[in-house]
Amino acid sequence: MAAPPAHADAAPSPTSPPAARDPPGRQAERSETACEDRNAESLDRLLPPVGAGRSPRKRTTSQCKSEPPLLRTSKRTIYTAGRPPWYNEHGTQSKEAFAIGLGGGSASGKTTVARMIIEALDVPWVVLLSMDSFYKVLTEQQQEQAAHNNFNFDHPDAFDFDLIISTLKKLKQGKSVKVPIYDFTTHSRKKDWKTLYGANVIIFEGIMAFADKTLLELLDMKIFVDTDSDIRLVRRLRRDISERGRDIEGVIKQYNKFVKPAFDQYIQPTMRLADIVVPRGSGNTVAIDLIVQHVHSQLEERELSVRAALASAHQCHPLPRTLSVLKSTPQVRGMHTIIRDKETSRDEFIFYSKRLMRLLIEHALSFLPFQDCVVQTPQGQDYAGKCYAGKQITGVSILRAGETMEPALRAVCKDVRIGTILIQTNQLTGEPELHYLRLPKDISDDHVILMDCTVSTGAAAMMAVRVLLDHDVPEDKIFLLSLLMAEMGVHSVAYAFPRVRIITTAVDKRVNDLFRIIPGIGNFGDRYFGTDAVPDGSDEEEPYTG
Repeated sequence: MAAPPAHADAAPSPTSPPAARDPPGRQAERSETACEDRNAESLDRLLPPVGAGRSPRKRTTSQCKSEPPLLRTSKRTIYTAGRPPWYNEHGTQSKEAFAIGLGGGSASGKTTVARMIIEALDVPWVVLLSMDSFYKVLTEQQQEQAAHNNFNFDHPDAFDFDLIISTLKKLKQGKSVKVPIYDFTTHSRKKDWKTLYGANVIIFEGIMAFADKTLLELLDMKIFVDTDSDIRLVRRLRRDISERGRDIEGVIKQYNKFVKPAFDQYIQPTMRLADIVVPRGSGNTVAIDLIVQHVHSQLEERELSVRAALASAHQCHPLPRTLSVLKSTPQVRGMHTIIRDKETSRDEFIFYSKRLMRLLIEHALSFLPFQDCVVQTPQGQDYAGKCYAGKQITGVSILRAGETMEPALRAVCKDVRIGTILIQTNQLTGEPELHYLRLPKDISDDHVILMDCTVSTGAAAMMAVRVLLDHDVPEDKIFLLSLLMAEMGVHSVAYAFPRVRIITTAVDKRVNDLFRIIPGIGNFGDRYFGTDAVPDGSDEEEPYTG
């Protein structure tokens, strides 16, 4: 990307930046003395007046650790940790995510501008990566200096650029990353790290966003937020006093000693590297509109129809050796006849589906590694037997239909761990998207049984396999289990991941123009859970799998 240099400007907005507003009563809550109240009021007078013409923008809210952070807007919910389906029929990413660098002085409004861009883009998958997460771990001496406002956090040496660069590279490639969580009160990293995935757009913001040559090369678009120094000082005072427990004298001391000199020496000179300069930050809606238009044009070039690509790939090939189909005995054939029959009641459908699942799970376990072992019987005799040669077995279900296989797995595997992945089809594009996952810790050492009841094109299964690979599960330790698969799905998964073991009870030859298995089972989830059929009356396999 080579965005033409621009200096977008507009008439001053009557609305102050959202990051600089105080909710009613905030000053009273954070101020314990009348003197501090007067200081806060004097700071308010330096800010632009707050207009009533525009309602406050929504703020990012973090969910529990198992859920991705969200940004809720009037139009949609934006997932700020997710994965788009930007992989091809080979199971690899075809286009890198679009990375935006957002630089500017401390408290210039970079995060607010980033959120405004995210809302205006109106795309579901965006990662907002803050440079503040990548402060280096301080030594004991540096901790002491920081406690007395004598450590320079505004110098390039305060940041872990190696970690920043490796993290951004992985995100652009669509891989998962772990990002440190920084505690500004204690000047240290917390024990917990958060996990992020690549997305349509990655926004990286920080005071030193343009300070490293290698980092600059990873950015497709560079934006500098230029805000008046008085406004930045006011915002910094507010933030450090109310959110970080600092006193006003310490904040001003640190500003004069480190923040202002660092801005003049390291930050302001990087403005010349920016493709777009945004004066007044969030108040400059003209500049933000220009940015959004350019990003949209870049995203259009990155569109990819995964299911269509899979439908035209690997056809007329023999079924792969990694596929194992449960022997079609009269019993198995009879159970398939019952669950495929559209007249079968829900109770019978559930009963015979569970029987097939149990047979499928037991068949799959025969492919696990076993080693010779000798035990002693109650009669005092040695018995030469076999025992499992792995560390642990973990089941991962692709929601929602995949979770119906969990009881069968628990019935034959004692103390098995269970993880879940939610992959839903985008109703506009028809493509799979990752919305949620919860995986056990240290899953990389386990044999993983990946469960989904039907696999048509294989798009969702491929995405789930990629998630497991991103969590360092070896490909040859992944077992994909499904009650029914289409030949297309078998070929797609086997071609992209030739060492994944594919195990099913039956393979149907065709899918129709809507990528539904023919003759198929129908919508497995609706028939099993008793939910309403799809609005158009079709027999879609699963609205979020396949």
